[in-house]
Amino acid sequence: MVSLLSAVPRGALVVSRTAAAAAASVSFSVLSLVGPAAVPAAAAAPAAPALPPPVRPEDRGGDHLTVVVEHAGAGRDGTYEVSCHPGAGNHPDVAGACRVLDSHTRWGRDTFAPVASGSSCTMIYGGPATAHVTGTWAGRPVDASYDRSNGCEIGRWDRMVPLLPRLGSASASASASGSPSDSLQ
Repeated sequence: MVSLLSAVPRGALVVSRTAAAAAASVSFSVLSLVGPAAVPAAAAAPAAPALPPPVRPEDRGGDHLTVVVEHAGAGRDGTYEVSCHPGAGNHPDVAGACRVLDSHTRWGRDTFAPVASGSSCTMIYGGPATAHVTGTWAGRPVDASYDRSNGCEIGRWDRMVPLLPRLGSASASASASGSPSDSLQ
């Protein structure tokens, strides 16, 4: 016949006895100091799991961006709101803006990264247009500025069309290819 005690590892049995003795000792010490009436019923019951604080509107998940475009011309300048997953906002092409953002999002890379310092850029001026994008994308805060001051910056801007309005070289290539124009023209 096999004893139940022989099936339990010896160290585990010692730990169990030690832990039980320590818990009983603490309970006895508290009760002897304050008396059973001074200990609230909640303290005697096992603790309930802690609940997280309520979610505030500003803490809700989702991708939300504010795009401020200036000096791009009539019909393009303005402040646009874009929410993705699900898509919403006053941007003229919410679906297109979310699609371009999704296509440029890669794990470990900043979707809105500036042009790397030390880059060799053509000295082509793309006009006075500027854009400032703020908000949250892929769970990370966004605060990115765009301009068209050289070839690298123009390329960076054009990669974000239709989130940013189609201007200059992107517009010319769309006309040549017969692609439909974007709503921020």
